[in-house]
Amino acid sequence: MDDGQDRSFSVEDDDRLVTGDGFADVPRDADFVGADRGHFHSLPAHRTKPYESERFPTSPQVLYPDSSPSAAVPPVEGIAVARGVAASPAGPRFSIQDTFLRTFFPKPEHIDKSWHVVDADGAVLGRLATTVASLLRGKHKPIFAPHVDTGDHVIVVNAAKVVLTADKADAKLAYRHSGYPGGLKSQSYAELLERQPEELVRRAVRGMLPRTRLGRAQLNKLKVYAGPDHPHAAQQPEPLALPERAKART
Repeated sequence: MDDGQDRSFSVEDDDRLVTGDGFADVPRDADFVGADRGHFHSLPAHRTKPYESERFPTSPQVLYPDSSPSAAVPPVEGIAVARGVAASPAGPRFSIQDTFLRTFFPKPEHIDKSWHVVDADGAVLGRLATTVASLLRGKHKPIFAPHVDTGDHVIVVNAAKVVLTADKADAKLAYRHSGYPGGLKSQSYAELLERQPEELVRRAVRGMLPRTRLGRAQLNKLKVYAGPDHPHAAQQPEPLALPERAKART
């Protein structure tokens, strides 16, 4: 749409885009995003090329070309520069250094590890494990980072009352190996639930954590008990209600 404004620009032979009294080393197809949508100005008639001191600025200072070099103005909000320098109709230049955002990395002082109690009574094993694994990794926190242990401690009680849907109780097998030739042993999930319900829940959660030292450290924060009691009252754990989808259909 033609708004009556002059959209002319000047490009040097070396693919350097001239803006006002200065220029930036950017390719011809550089993406400039600003309030003026790329409204650039040519050099004055008495100037044939920019001064050496007017190249891409190394400081976050923004100058108006038509004013004295010492007249500094604060950066204009709302201007996002992808690459290079954008110029408004008045002629200011914006440094790309003003548009960089720092990436947040959680540090030990940012991590607060809480304790949660999850009641597994009537919960589907797989859906219970996904909720617990997310808590152990810290994916429920805004400071989550995949390479840092930002998760909480989780206590699972009533592990003996988890539910296995369909025919998984008899069809799925849990394997273990003694380390000697022919030492492979297996048992169904129904047998494991009857003998060691804590191991059944721990195996399900372990399969949803990273296979690294970080994942093993996160798994150490999981405490599973077959009954309703646990010895971690001193940590003052908070009860955590499972979502409705985690409960078995009645």
